[in-house]
Amino acid sequence: MADIAKHIFFSGRVQGVGFRFTALNVARRYGLTGFVRNTTDGKVELLLQGTEDDINDCIEDLQQTFSARDIEIQQAPFDSSYENFDITF
Repeated sequence: MADIAKHIFFSGRVQGVGFRFTALNVARRYGLTGFVRNTTDGKVELLLQGTEDDINDCIEDLQQTFSARDIEIQQAPFDSSYENFDITF
């Protein structure tokens, strides 16, 4: 199965509740690459790269853990320069 990339924005009560650290652990559990970071408008942004099934499972786990009210998901170009999943600032 080919690797893909998705750009996701979670909004709602997602900053100041451990979302980034949870996203880091969940994404690494699925073997995904990319990043998670807070945005200046109160959202949390993720770039998830890996198999579509693993990305979808990761998003579902985060949705269930944090009950995020609004999630925007967009296809993104795959970037092979990401070797891990990290928190960026």
